[in-house]
Amino acid sequence: MIERIGLAAIALVLAAMFGAVAVASWAGGELFLAAMGAIGCLMTVWVGALTLIRG
Repeated sequence: MIERIGLAAIALVLAAMFGAVAVASWAGGELFLAAMGAIGCLMTVWVGALTLIRG
């Protein structure tokens, strides 16, 4: 269980970085890069959650 919590924490850090890319890209007018960063953020959060839920 400790390993799963650690992996989920790493996923949260990576998701925060993807989110930062999305926000910075949106502010800079790069809509495609912003969308890709947001998708990466959501997918990383999803996989991190699955890591905790997995039986």
